[in-house]
Amino acid sequence: MIDHLRDGGLGVDPVCRVLELSPSTYFARKQRPKSARRLRDEELIPLVTAAEEDSGRTYGARRVTRVLIRAGHSVARCTVERLMRELGIEGVIRGRRRRTTIPEPAAPRPPDLVNRRFEAERPNQLWLADLTALARPPSLPTPERIVSAQELKAALGF
Repeated sequence: MIDHLRDGGLGVDPVCRVLELSPSTYFARKQRPKSARRLRDEELIPLVTAAEEDSGRTYGARRVTRVLIRAGHSVARCTVERLMRELGIEGVIRGRRRRTTIPEPAAPRPPDLVNRRFEAERPNQLWLADLTALARPPSLPTPERIVSAQELKAALGF
């Protein structure tokens, strides 16, 4: 960040003063060589991204680790996990997510009969139900309209 501001015409001293950082700390960090971990990470990042892209963006850290080891690279799973987290890469989660309702974009939307106010002043004044995810008998009203309490009770057999 300081380098970016420095390239933009600001001096190191004013930027460090605002960040409450000693300028000597900044210059010492600039001169210090990269750590072994950082060098190893820079070597592994292209390999991890390549293995993940080759899988169709489906592999998680365990499978990416196995692919790298099979390719002859010595790497630990925790390292791959950390790099994938830093890169924002995520494997596909097992199991299918159940999608219960698929709306038809061209279908008309039901009117909002309660004007988004879901508080009732007295009992049995307002009944709402979402019946879209339930298998319902033909006698049950369609979910496109809000039904009265009596209709709902009759349809459910109460």
